[in-house]
Order: sequence, then C-alpha cells, then structure tokens
Amino acid sequence: MKTCKRNPGWFGLVALLLAGCLLSLPVVAQSQGGPPADARQELMQALPGVTSDYWRDVKGGVSGTTSSTSPGADTLIMVEGETWREWRNNWISPGGLIALGGSASAIFLFWLLVGQVKLDKPRTGRKIERWSRIDRTIHWYVASLFIILAVTGFLLLYAKWFLAPILPNSLWAGFMIAAKNIHNYLGPLFALGLLVMIIKWMRHNVFNRVDLKWFAKGGGIVGKGHPSAGFLNGGEKVWYWLVTFLGLTVVISGLVLDFPNFGQSRETMQTTLIIHAIGALILMAASFGHIYIGTAGTEGAFEGMKTGYVDEAWAEQHHDLWYEAVKHEAISEEELEALKAGQPAAAEAKT
Repeated sequence: MKTCKRNPGWFGLVALLLAGCLLSLPVVAQSQGGPPADARQELMQALPGVTSDYWRDVKGGVSGTTSSTSPGADTLIMVEGETWREWRNNWISPGGLIALGGSASAIFLFWLLVGQVKLDKPRTGRKIERWSRIDRTIHWYVASLFIILAVTGFLLLYAKWFLAPILPNSLWAGFMIAAKNIHNYLGPLFALGLLVMIIKWMRHNVFNRVDLKWFAKGGGIVGKGHPSAGFLNGGEKVWYWLVTFLGLTVVISGLVLDFPNFGQSRETMQTTLIIHAIGALILMAASFGHIYIGTAGTEGAFEGMKTGYVDEAWAEQHHDLWYEAVKHEAISEEELEALKAGQPAAAEAKT
C-alpha cells in the first residue's frame, strides 16, 4: 500500500490537475488574443456551494450527497486513514526499531558475557546425518526468501527516514517501487515454502517432559551439565511454533494486501497492514536469536544445516537422547566422502 505522503489520493490528484488547468488558462487566453481568465473565479464556478462549513464536514468525515461526478462518492476524506497513519508512524515504526535494536543488543551482550558455546570434548571425526537434502533445501528456500522479504519490508517502512533525503526523487521512486514489487511477488512463494516446512517438521516439534527439564536449566545456562534433548530441544521447538503462528499471520495478512481485488474495504486493508507489520517485526527480532545460535553462537551447529551431517561430539553434547538412538549410524569422514561420491561400498559401510 502506498503511503499517504507520497500518494495524495484521487481527490488530491483531481485537485492538482484542476489547479494546473486553471493556471494555464491565462496563457491559453493570451495565445488566442483574449483577456486572462480569473482562476479563482473559475474554481468557484466549478465547485458551487463550497463554504467553510462544507470543508469542516469533509474533514470530519461526514457522509452525504456531494456534487462529485463519481457514482456513489459521498466521503471525500476518510478520517480512519489519519488514525492508521498515527498508528504506523507513532507506534509501529518506533516499536519495531526498539524490538529489532533490543534483540540485536541482547545478543551482542550475551556474546560478550558468554561467548560461543564450545564443544566439551574433542571432535571424533565421525559424522551422523542430521538433516536430509530435502530438509536443507526447504530450510534454505524459506530462509532466503525470509531475508529478502525482511530487508524489503524494512525499507518500505523505514527507508523514507534515511534514504529519501539523500536520493534524487526519480532514483528514490524507482528504488521503492522495486522494493515493493520484490516484496509483493516473493510473498506468495514464501507462503508455499513455509507451509511445506511446517508440515514436514511438525512431528519433531511436539513438546514433552524432556523439554520441561531443558527449560528449567535454561538450555544449559543454569546449573551444571547440559540438559538432555531429543532430535530437537525445547528452544528449537519454541522457534518452530513461533515461526508457525507468526509466519502464518504474516502470510495470511500479506496475501490480503497482495490481492486487494476480492472486495476488501480500505479499512480492512489498513487494519491488515498493521497486523502484518507487527507480526513481521516480531518475527524479524526473534530471528536474530535463531541465526546467532545456529551460526556464531554454537560451535558445530551450522555444519548440520550446511552439509547435513554433525560430529558425534556435537550430537552427544546437545542432543544426547537422539545421539543414543542413531550413534550406530556414525561413519568416518572418509566413508562420508565416498558416500557423497556415490560409491556402493560406502553405502554398505554406513548400514
């Protein structure tokens, strides 16, 4: 949806065109040898009955019969739009910056105080498959689109404060149109990937008593020893359900905004945009923690989603219950390389 500052609406456009035509009348008249026309008089003749009381009613959103030539046009200014603008600029925009900045600051502080979670034991060099090729494909498909949508959405909400003042108008307009189109067209593709991911991984994300003990120990921060965990720990399950509920909220609201040709009113679109922005900003702030833990925050974690395999030492330390169930499947790095090369002997060695 275009912002009110950049798009004055149909009434404003008509007014600008009318004013332009009236200002051009003297030039036309002089070129034809006639006397200059009085622009103000022409305007009053074109809009009879325009009084101060009339404009007060317009500003107040009072409905009624007008002299507009548009069928059914009985409200020239929608005052709900001003309420939406105040919510967007006075609450959502600053609130989003607080959420994003607070999340990034908390992660940075945690890194300074705790640092990277290292492996307690040396690597064994034996690998266990954690994520299949299809799992990794789904993850990186959704993650890539999420990052692009997050960046373009951030620009649509905030770029006017730091890019508009320094870019030429034509370049600014082209930049924002490109961001809007990328955001709008990739949204439905993200929705498809998200649905596949939710369905594919739901069986791994059912909470149990093991997760309660994991939460009690703060994922290993409280007390001694690393808490037990199955294939996924309690924190990973929380992230899954956060992505599920907030992701679906963002997707559904985004589709409503993407396809305004199903009879949605302008008020519905404005409310939906507020919901979309709030859900997206919360999800973006939470994603900082997920990205940190899966990369710089935990030694060996990124290898699982990059290659599909993790070292035995990592599996035993972070997911001991899962490790006990699959440790017989561990293979050496040489066997893994042979397996990737498609050598039958490696497949037999794995089994």
